[in-house]
Formats: sequence, C-alpha cells, structure tokens
Amino acid sequence: MELILNQVTKQYPGTVAVDRISADLRPGVIGLLGSNGAGKTTLMRMICGIIKPTSGTIRFRYDNDTLNVSEEMYRDALGYLPQDFGYYPDFTGRKFLMYMAALKGIDKRTAKRKCEELLKTVSLEKAANKKIKSYSGGMKQRLGIAQAVLNDPKILILDEPTAGLDPQERVRFRNLIAELGKDAIVIFSTHIVSDVEHVADRIIMMKDGVVIFDGKGTDIREDLESFYLRSFEGKENE
Repeated sequence: MELILNQVTKQYPGTVAVDRISADLRPGVIGLLGSNGAGKTTLMRMICGIIKPTSGTIRFRYDNDTLNVSEEMYRDALGYLPQDFGYYPDFTGRKFLMYMAALKGIDKRTAKRKCEELLKTVSLEKAANKKIKSYSGGMKQRLGIAQAVLNDPKILILDEPTAGLDPQERVRFRNLIAELGKDAIVIFSTHIVSDVEHVADRIIMMKDGVVIFDGKGTDIREDLESFYLRSFEGKENE
C-alpha cells in the first residue's frame, strides 16, 4: 500500500503554496512538521481531494497490482480530521457518530458496532450520551478521530489534531495516533516538535511550500529542537 506524490504543486496568484513535492508514503505515522504558512494544510487538502493541484499527481496503490484506483475507491480509503471539524453541539457523541456513519454509507448494524468500539478506543464511552457542547477540547478532538476512522481508512489525514490540548491530552492523542499507524498511512500535521518527535516513523519538514527534511526522527533527534528553530526562525507569527 502506497500513496505516491509526484511533483505536487499548488499555485495561487502571486504565491506558490506547495512547490513540487514528491514522496512515497507507506503505512505508519508520517509527521508533517512546519510553522503556520508552511503549506501543510494545502498539501493535506490536495491529498484529500478538496482542492486540486495546479500540477503534479497524487496516486494511491492499494496493492501490488493497482496504481490508478477509481475516485470512489480512493474516497472510501480516506479518513480526514480538519483543524476545525464541524459537529452539531446538541448531538450526543454516540448520535453524532451514528449520523456520520450514515453519511459514509455504513449500514446501521455495522455502524452501531463500530460506534461502540470507537467510543471505547477514544475513551468516550462514559460520555457517549452527553451533548458535544459539554465536551472539553480534547474530548471533541477524540470524537473527531473516531468519526475519521469509522470507515476503516487506509489513509488517515489529521490536520493539527493536538492544537489547544493540554499536555495530558497530547500524550493520549499521540498514543492513539501511534496505534492507528499500525494499519494505515497516517499523515499528522503539527508545528510542535514534541508531537512528532517520538510518535512519527517518518518526519517531513516543510518551509515556504517546500520540503526541507524527509527522514526518520532519529536522524535529527539529538538536535531536532534547534534544527526546527533555525529552519523556521521568524515564521511562527506569520
């Protein structure tokens, strides 16, 4: 199973948001690291098919024989948690997951089983019948993860999922992401080094729309923090 990016570019009038990015992504956790404005969200939205590349290709190889899967097969393989995902505040967690399962075309019996399994996986079983508007930020993010994996995606896209979480929630979230990466290609974007330092099998660092590092976290771990600060000096407040 591979997600193949070839010279993927997104250009807007007067700026290039993503500039000729190529990568061969396989199952595991890929940490997409970069400051705000680095191009992370644009790249992820192209992978999800929300926006189209100006040039370049994104292909998914499901098995050894199939490179060009249909758009429907590709959509079915995707799970996506945007930075600000939408929810109905007066829905309970359980009702929201059942609603999302219906939108994804999952039959009611399977949906009920999956929802109960996922509520336990994300530690929300005790809050399943409470309204989402009463949830903490971390609980909402965990619910977001649950809805993203209802269809057992082969490609899971998580855009800044730890933003605004307290340290304890961050650890819980990183552990959950590591578990999901055992059976899927998980692309997890963040601007925080510690979020990917220990959980990512591979780190791709972006700056100004281009990749400036692509490798294992162990390759740069000893000097990762200073490397990051040097690379993104002056970009954090953009």
